[in-house]
Amino acid sequence: MEATFSSGTTRGYCNQARVSSEPLFLRRVDIPDRNPCLLSVARPNKFVQLSLAHTGYRSNKSSLFKVLSAEREQVNVVEGRSVDELYDALVTRLLPPVSVSPNPNQKLLVGLAGPPGAGKSTLAYEVVKRINKLWPEKASSFDSQVQPPDVAIVVPMDGFHLYRSELDAMENPEEAHARRGAPWTFNPLQLLTCLKNLRTHGSVYAPSFDHGVGDPVEDDIFVNLQHKVVIVEGNYLLLEDGVWKEISSLFDEKWFIDIDIDKAMQRVLKRHISTGKPPDIAKQRIENNDRLNAELIMKSKKNADIIIKSVDF
Repeated sequence: MEATFSSGTTRGYCNQARVSSEPLFLRRVDIPDRNPCLLSVARPNKFVQLSLAHTGYRSNKSSLFKVLSAEREQVNVVEGRSVDELYDALVTRLLPPVSVSPNPNQKLLVGLAGPPGAGKSTLAYEVVKRINKLWPEKASSFDSQVQPPDVAIVVPMDGFHLYRSELDAMENPEEAHARRGAPWTFNPLQLLTCLKNLRTHGSVYAPSFDHGVGDPVEDDIFVNLQHKVVIVEGNYLLLEDGVWKEISSLFDEKWFIDIDIDKAMQRVLKRHISTGKPPDIAKQRIENNDRLNAELIMKSKKNADIIIKSVDF
């Protein structure tokens, strides 16, 4: 799945100002010589790779994923038999730092990037759902009769698309609409302001995106003081240039879903066709827009803290 910039008020609003039950097995393996290809996408002394089942995965099919974490000369390998164990590994990664934080208003911001068709939305919402389900066990102060509030939420980058009217006002409106989804058809300044306000004030209103209308919906997502984990998911969150680099610097965790581009484009093609586009038009859009964007996004993989490998079983 794939998952879209402004001055904020003192209240932290983003006002628009256009510009399985199976056990895990852990083993430690000594590695005398690192694989240079594997570690080329890692930060120094750190590499994590998580395999993710594609969206159509069925839990009754046995599969294997691995979580690799390389430090110095050793690799920790976690093996499982279902995609549920992948989600659980990600949840486990996020919950401890949140549950032990002395600041009740502290936010853990996660930037989840990857090309179209990688499965960003699916992963983000599933991790958030599991954190919200597990949180009452971590927060013992909650009365057993009181339903605790959600502590995790997703903010899709889709809401930070430029409006169609803004594309109409560009020098080449036809190209602007044809390339919608490219970095320059978003408003990163609004996203940056939104995240800064969230850091400063602890709460913020963010826009969502109405796919039926084709435009953002202002102030549709409320990230409040009780939210402790915020997963921002989108294509360009780990880019290294301009405002995107500033956005990337605000995340506590940077995740990237890696996938073969051809496989991702097959998923995007099915998505286009499912929304009513004729197959020939859908193929043209992929070759003239989606694939170009995916190639750019893949270059930002090296900036991630962890790589989540998207695979088919």
